[in-house]
Amino acid sequence: MGKKLLIIQPSHYRSRSERTVVKIDKRKVVPLTLPYLAALTPADWEVKLLDEQLDGIDFAAPADLVAITVWTINSLRAYDIADRFRQRGLPVIMGGPHMSFHGDEASEHCDAVGIGEGENIWRQMLADAENGSLRKLYRSDRLCDLQGLPGPRYGLLNMDKYGYFKTFSVQSSRGCPFKCEFCSERLYLGSQYRCRPIAEVVEEIKRCGSRYILFADSNFAGRVENAMKLMEAIIPLKLRWSALWSLRLCADKEFLNLAQRSGLLHVNIGIESISADTLVEMNKKINMVNQEEILRDLRKRGISYSLNFIFGSDADREDIFPATLSFLMRNKVPAAYLNILTPHKGSALYDRLEAENRIIDSDGIGRWPGMSCHIKHPHFSPADLLRYVEELHNKFYSYRSMLARLPMPFTRAAVASWVVNFTERNSFQIGAENFSDY
Repeated sequence: MGKKLLIIQPSHYRSRSERTVVKIDKRKVVPLTLPYLAALTPADWEVKLLDEQLDGIDFAAPADLVAITVWTINSLRAYDIADRFRQRGLPVIMGGPHMSFHGDEASEHCDAVGIGEGENIWRQMLADAENGSLRKLYRSDRLCDLQGLPGPRYGLLNMDKYGYFKTFSVQSSRGCPFKCEFCSERLYLGSQYRCRPIAEVVEEIKRCGSRYILFADSNFAGRVENAMKLMEAIIPLKLRWSALWSLRLCADKEFLNLAQRSGLLHVNIGIESISADTLVEMNKKINMVNQEEILRDLRKRGISYSLNFIFGSDADREDIFPATLSFLMRNKVPAAYLNILTPHKGSALYDRLEAENRIIDSDGIGRWPGMSCHIKHPHFSPADLLRYVEELHNKFYSYRSMLARLPMPFTRAAVASWVVNFTERNSFQIGAENFSDY
């Protein structure tokens, strides 16, 4: 029997003041990270996967090595988990996006930190752990070739935890061709947009055995020609799939026609703002298109979609909030995610605001659930900006609004829109931080 490897995806704490671990009964989407790390692991390791939101951690469980995948929101919980296992004398390694920005911090709680794409460093970390020669830092010095990636080991997951209609995450590309000021993904995903071979993506979809697929790409159609070839290839599979792509693609009739024929169920669109001045400031000029015409076409086609908005650009004034609500109602937008501009480490926005001394509580950014304001805005206090977004959210997700915007739930796409609305209505929360002194 080989050495025992425990791979953990931590939960997160409920708030800064309430250090209870958040738990759920089921997930709507079968995750990719845990089964994919298992697939990268050599066959002589015995692997156990643990999603802490779904299952408790047995800190006395037999293991020779513990690996923890970390995002910033679960980083503090990850550190506590790592400390517990190290008290037993077990080596702990950490990886994930959080390492790209907080590697030095994380290294205080583990024996080795992995920065960058796991394909280039994972096996070496495991080999060194087996030999008792772990280094403190492993850094991937190149972008991974996405050809020949192993298939996720879904058999190691308890599928009873993922509902009856199981949606599987599949990655068809990595990176993003755009350079939005607020985005830090280019630092840990790489500055080049890369696509997996279409035949390999199709084969992975077939192996998961489900018709419901979420393409877990930062931008599904960063290369439009490649995305169209993939959509052609999945038509025979009769899928119902979802993805994220840019607003401009929705103006491409040929692209949308093919998306519908291949089984598009829902698309999430980063519209960011209805203000041209705000889009210029965010380096999102690509979204300066006829937004309302595009949304009318999506509605005529019966395509379920959701829009991502960001408030807090220097160009924003108080009138952006009622104007956005009017836009959403006028266009019968099925769902919208309303966010406050956040200067994540690694983004151009963080560098600019840090130089201007306008970041509030930089160490707390991304650590806690709920909406928070971490910027000093020229026209709003943090409390006012939070209040305006909360009021917009409450009006948009009121029962009156939902009845006015949403079609009757007679189709699967319409049902999906109603489910998203009730979920957002019930889950929105303001973070516990109080920055009223700024």
